[in-house]
Amino acid sequence: MTVDGYLSGPGASTAATALALAKVRDAATVVLCEGISDQIALETAAAGRGRDLGAERIVVVPIGGAHAIGGFLPRLGSVVRLAALCDLREAELFRRALHGTGHLGLYICVEDLEDELLRAAGTAAMEALAESQGDLGALRSLRRQPAWRDRDPEAQVRRFLASGSRRKLRYARLLVEAAVRENTLPRPLDALLTAV
Repeated sequence: MTVDGYLSGPGASTAATALALAKVRDAATVVLCEGISDQIALETAAAGRGRDLGAERIVVVPIGGAHAIGGFLPRLGSVVRLAALCDLREAELFRRALHGTGHLGLYICVEDLEDELLRAAGTAAMEALAESQGDLGALRSLRRQPAWRDRDPEAQVRRFLASGSRRKLRYARLLVEAAVRENTLPRPLDALLTAV
């Protein structure tokens, strides 16, 4: 299955990585990220700024989780330029793996990418997106559940994004598109795109 042109489902991570790695040989720059939602966010942000990463020979590689970073570097061959995006709790893994590679930079999301995107968009914009996608009822239902009823709206929305099978992937694109429109692209995405 696909979500707006990206793979989803049980084998999606492995297949997305293989597709990206097939492009690495011709790349001028490789951007490593933890997963498909990060890849979607980066590619959507670039397109929103009028950039064609393919034409620029920039390949975004979802590595299937932060712990895979060490095994990926040898697979990249002689990539001229390298950058990476990760979550705060995984930053040390990336720092150790990238040490001595001469990379362009490690761009770290304060909590994680979803946190960055939700802060950039705001709760009201997220609710509007949920309504536009026919998901507002599901979000409201989650908010009424005893375990979530008294939690802050940001925590509720984060849980909502994680609860649907393809929701995190779909909303990665939608939240980045909203951030580009409002000129509120999260700092790690903005800085990474500026560097590459």
